[in-house]
Amino acid sequence: MNWLLAPFHFSFMQSGFLAITLVGTTCAVLGCYVVLRRMAFIGDAIAHTALPGIVVAYLNSYNLFFGALVAGLLTALGIGWLSGREELREDTAIGVLFTGMFALGLLIISHTRSFRDFSSMLFGNILGVTRTDLVLISTITAIVIAVVLLFYKELELTSVDPSYSAVIGLRVNWMRNVLLFLLALAVVTGIQAVGVILTSGLLITPAAAASLLTRDLLRMMVLAAGLAIAAGFIGLYASFYANVGSGAAIVLSGSALFAIAFALRTVLNMTRRRSSVAADPAELPDSQ
Repeated sequence: MNWLLAPFHFSFMQSGFLAITLVGTTCAVLGCYVVLRRMAFIGDAIAHTALPGIVVAYLNSYNLFFGALVAGLLTALGIGWLSGREELREDTAIGVLFTGMFALGLLIISHTRSFRDFSSMLFGNILGVTRTDLVLISTITAIVIAVVLLFYKELELTSVDPSYSAVIGLRVNWMRNVLLFLLALAVVTGIQAVGVILTSGLLITPAAAASLLTRDLLRMMVLAAGLAIAAGFIGLYASFYANVGSGAAIVLSGSALFAIAFALRTVLNMTRRRSSVAADPAELPDSQ
């Protein structure tokens, strides 16, 4: 019991556990829509396009979190505007803005004193979150959950069948922009936890694992959030006791949980096949 409770004796660990609970929930819920839409690239793209915002904020002594947020929101709006036009597909718009914004960030960063100045945002620093950061993360989590609850059916339908959604009168482009806006918020909170480089793993991996175990969207969201929080706790314990990077440990823990979910899905599929064959011997392969 002491082994489990020891990390909670430190305020920075308490903040870290609270932050990863909020960030994991936000990323996991939106990650389910990303998985349904087959937009796995979007998290990585928005995370990397936050780089110029981070650099500009640093050079002007602004809050790096706010710099990343502004850049992420501008990217989301840009992707929504470009993909809403007939000339470009969504993945093309993402690729154009991803490379352009990331190159801009690298160009600006070349004028700074040291690459180390941005290590907390590039690689994550969830153990260094402040009370101000927690307030911001809590606010973003509340906004994301509230909007998802408000537009749950619309987001689900436009994610599963956008053509039918347009036929029945739903504003598909507007709902896509809403989702992109929420993703930008979630990705920026993910950057605080695991950094620019690993944010996509926090957004995609728990949702992908949950999608292997259920097809119901609401259950998928709940399960994905649980997996994300579990990965966060495991990663923080590993960081505390093994003295390893918290961001990498969290993402690797999520990958391990995905592997378990994949193995469980494989076993369940094999069991179902055997039950089906036992119930209907005619399905056995012809020995001839």
